[in-house]
Amino acid sequence: MTTRPAPKRRHLATSPFKPEPEPVIATFEVDNRVSHDSYGVGRVIVTESGAVTVDFGSKTVRIVSPFRKLEHL
Repeated sequence: MTTRPAPKRRHLATSPFKPEPEPVIATFEVDNRVSHDSYGVGRVIVTESGAVTVDFGSKTVRIVSPFRKLEHL
């Protein structure tokens, strides 16, 4: 059984609370050195809108956005 993420709550103009900020999604370019929590250090070889393909030496992995475990080096 898969679970769906909760729908985003609408911010009312009369609310005394500040709206949640939009998440910043990292952008990557070809030949960027990156680090992944599971795969280690690698190099970006292909960029697409919403995904990157990274060569980690022993394997090549396509990682989709929002790139939670992927960091620039």
